[in-house]
Amino acid sequence: MILVFGGLFALAEAFGLQLQPAFEHATPTTAVIGVGLLIVDVLLPVPSSLIMTGHGAVFGWPLGAALSLLGTVIAAIVAFWIGRRGGPLLARLVGPEERERADSMLARWGVIAIILTRPLPMLAETAALLAGASTMRWRTLLVGATVGNLAPALLYAITGATAASLGNSFLIFGLVVGVTGVFWWIAR
Repeated sequence: MILVFGGLFALAEAFGLQLQPAFEHATPTTAVIGVGLLIVDVLLPVPSSLIMTGHGAVFGWPLGAALSLLGTVIAAIVAFWIGRRGGPLLARLVGPEERERADSMLARWGVIAIILTRPLPMLAETAALLAGASTMRWRTLLVGATVGNLAPALLYAITGATAASLGNSFLIFGLVVGVTGVFWWIAR
């Protein structure tokens, strides 16, 4: 993973890619980039908590929360779709007993499993992928993803808007770490 991350940073440096200027002003391009980064988080390790905090800092908390909610719900849909498309491959790799156990867990907890994992890095994508490979319905995932992403989207956007109004980047980092810690504690 370190080699992958290092390689990505080296590529970004080589091409002079800088996202910071794109996040200095509230423009449609900024909104598309932010939402797109949240969606890409399904496949790449994007610090979604920082993106959602940035939405709040740049757009204010109402629009920032809406953009974050949009991006994270679409990310859950993409992960679910990947799980659906990968179902036959998963069936070859995972034995029928393990698959049945996973299906029964999702059938038992269903939407609650999706809701509780949405604020947690990596678990959110994993749960949505597994749900896609299970018998869960699209509508169930959509409801779970929306409900599960609502609180994080609001809290991170409020954090970003509050810290931006104070103009303190150290405070932004501290608040992001604090909010993330609260979500981790709740999930435990």
